[in-house]
Amino acid sequence: MGMVGGSINSFIGPIHRKAALMDGQIDLVAGAFSYLPEESKATGEALFLNPHRVYDTYDEMFEKEKNLPGDQRIDFVSIVTPNHLHFDPARKALQNGFHVVVEKPMTFTVAEARQLKKVVDKKGLILALTHTYTGYPMVKEAKHLVAAGELGNIRKVYVEYPQGWLSTFLEGTGNAQASWRTDPKRSGAGGAIGDIGTHAANLAEYITGLKITEVCAMLNTTVKGRKLDDDSSMLIKFENGATGVLLATQVAAGDENNLNIRVYGEKGGLEWRQEEPNTLVMKWLNRPREIVRAGWPYLSDAAKGFIRTPAGHPEGYLEAFANIYRAFTNAFFDFKPGRKIDSNKYDFPGIDEGIRGMQFIETVIKSAKSSSKWTKMK
Repeated sequence: MGMVGGSINSFIGPIHRKAALMDGQIDLVAGAFSYLPEESKATGEALFLNPHRVYDTYDEMFEKEKNLPGDQRIDFVSIVTPNHLHFDPARKALQNGFHVVVEKPMTFTVAEARQLKKVVDKKGLILALTHTYTGYPMVKEAKHLVAAGELGNIRKVYVEYPQGWLSTFLEGTGNAQASWRTDPKRSGAGGAIGDIGTHAANLAEYITGLKITEVCAMLNTTVKGRKLDDDSSMLIKFENGATGVLLATQVAAGDENNLNIRVYGEKGGLEWRQEEPNTLVMKWLNRPREIVRAGWPYLSDAAKGFIRTPAGHPEGYLEAFANIYRAFTNAFFDFKPGRKIDSNKYDFPGIDEGIRGMQFIETVIKSAKSSSKWTKMK
């Protein structure tokens, strides 16, 4: 693995490194960790990397790595930069023959996302998108149960992601995370809706297997001086006629990362909460509800294949992150030039989910500005 971004001063870079290395299948061997050469060098030193493979820019890394012998050069690049710096290194990595793992949202605009898909299709390489929450085993179990028809036809979906960390003007205090995530030049057109709303929408589509077709959205900017939305509420419609509600806010004072989802069908419903990730609650129309726990032997293969510890031993955010890398690695080992890899077969978010995320942001913003009740998602 080579890495773009993720210096020793970053938040998400160390998380990606821990996740990628968890299963012992990946080695970090190179990186352009910062736009500041001295910070990139310091990161390489802290990680005990060969100084000759710690680069000042990602352009330099791609050029020099592709000229190394095949058993020495990087196989893929992990891109962990702010949103506005996702597209260019992803595109250039693919053009130079490297597979890609990239943070969400995948690009800065829908146009960039579509352009990136053309490169992926032309080069025939693998792109994985780190929608982390799809990596939780009980989320995979929920998806399996819906697909198996256990709930019957899906009718209603409630998904919400309340955070409270931006309840004050944190970006005005020098906080690095708040500064770029609330800056339209670095974060993009969406604030909370791009940062966490895309996670909620992706989770709803992943578990139900249904695409969102229309939204009726409201965006708010509640903290004085903030340039992007920090709060959103919307009604949503799905392709089978199901309806739902999606909430994403970063001004829910006192909440941490309280992502949760409820899905209801003709026969019953299910509920999952990110802050209690090893538990899935099944609700039935004509019998008592069930508490399903990670690690139990009766779970589907879809869930068991991503569990590392015995029942009762908690797994969490890092393991879910690592499961994206595990699925990507499985695809990598099966990869052969000229053979297209289907990310759905290996169960990791890919280029299509990346485009969906950008379309979701664009549609929600359009809906919030519109006087019409419903806005179609292309």
